[in-house]
Amino acid sequence: MALISQVFGNEIIDPFLSMINKCPVLNTPTDWKESPESHVFIADLPGLNKEEVNVQVVDDGRVLQISGERKEEKGDENVKWHMGERFRGKFLRRFRLPKNAKTDEVKASMENGVLTVTVPKQEPKKSERRVIEIEEK
Repeated sequence: MALISQVFGNEIIDPFLSMINKCPVLNTPTDWKESPESHVFIADLPGLNKEEVNVQVVDDGRVLQISGERKEEKGDENVKWHMGERFRGKFLRRFRLPKNAKTDEVKASMENGVLTVTVPKQEPKKSERRVIEIEEK
């Protein structure tokens, strides 16, 4: 029973909700869609403002990283909590970008707790054929 308490906490009603809240992937739902011009990432970050979120391109421009932290509420010691389902703590999401990503032109905006990151695409390089002359020796 002690192991269950360590994994699930005090979630008597729904222990799986506790697991979801502790998992940075599940508690930071993110969509990734692609248009002919760009890759667009949309992350739900309710209750956070842009100062609490970091967007970076790391690993030699190949990985988009979204991170931040939702702080614990400082409460009144006279207040008794009955349930706390919202995620608190640090989160980190990483997405490997495709080769056609223009990582030097990434733009991010945030409105009503929804982060939108746009990564423009570059034109695919056309394969070129080059004839190599063979020399005689």
